[in-house]
Amino acid sequence: MPVTDVITDADNLTMTVIADFAAPVERVWSAYSDPRQLERFWGPPGWPATFTAWDHTVGGRAHYRMNGPHGETPGGLWEFLAIEEPHRFEVLDSFADENGAPVEEPPATRMTFEFSATDDGTRMVTTSHFPSAAALEQLVGMGMVEGLKLAMSQLDVVLQDLREYAEGKGTQVELLDDTHVRITRLVNGPRELVWRAHHDPELIRKWMLGPDGWEMTECVVGTEPGAAYRNSWAPVGDTEGEPFGFEGEVLVFDPPRRSVTTERMQGMPTETLNDLNLYEEDGATLITLFIEYPDKDTRDMILATGMTDGMEASYARLESTLLAV
Repeated sequence: MPVTDVITDADNLTMTVIADFAAPVERVWSAYSDPRQLERFWGPPGWPATFTAWDHTVGGRAHYRMNGPHGETPGGLWEFLAIEEPHRFEVLDSFADENGAPVEEPPATRMTFEFSATDDGTRMVTTSHFPSAAALEQLVGMGMVEGLKLAMSQLDVVLQDLREYAEGKGTQVELLDDTHVRITRLVNGPRELVWRAHHDPELIRKWMLGPDGWEMTECVVGTEPGAAYRNSWAPVGDTEGEPFGFEGEVLVFDPPRRSVTTERMQGMPTETLNDLNLYEEDGATLITLFIEYPDKDTRDMILATGMTDGMEASYARLESTLLAV
């Protein structure tokens, strides 16, 4: 995680987040001054942003909306108060209505972003200035600290070449906090095909088989919000294990970029929220699966089942059977 410190100062009505990145100042600056790059990390996992207007000048405005896992689309607005490329910029960050106009509640926050060179790359200091103690308490209570930390945890992949970041590393699991896990896997193939491989039953049956010795016995795909899906597996021959499966509901379906589903093991009440995102660069696609568990014990129990090994075997099969053509 790039965030090294979070300092809340109730006397001066500020919250300061300090983060370090292994990239030069100019590269970090470019990530914050390009809306297409900002969309990849402005907003915590599960709440990606879409910038719909961008005027990167003093007095200019940037409009964006967050895209929640249940289809929520709250709006936001930046007004640029100062721009000192590549070392500093300042915005007034407001919540916005459906027409893009700022709203009074929750209150707007003035934010400064400062970038300085270090021996290892760049230190970024983000300071939020609140209009009152009540506003500070309200926004911190809404999860602003956790949201900023999780959002910045996504910036490393933006700052690096995609292949440099993930090629050859297999399926990677990051524990973001007690209930959130991020799983990433780079596959060599175009996003459109990777998306189809996740949502076409004929293609799914060719690769989503789990470890060797298992077969997929059922594949029902949901391709619109509200639709149900169901996948089942069983051991083959002398392979040990009991048949199992997962089912759930589609919440967000945005081809070929993102799908969000609920997921529960068949016959069990415990449910997770699975947020699948695909990003393509130079002919390779980064699969990012963000999972929200109901509690830490459930998270640890599911990860201990060997889920990661099964996913890696399936992703390797995806590359060898579908993408190597």
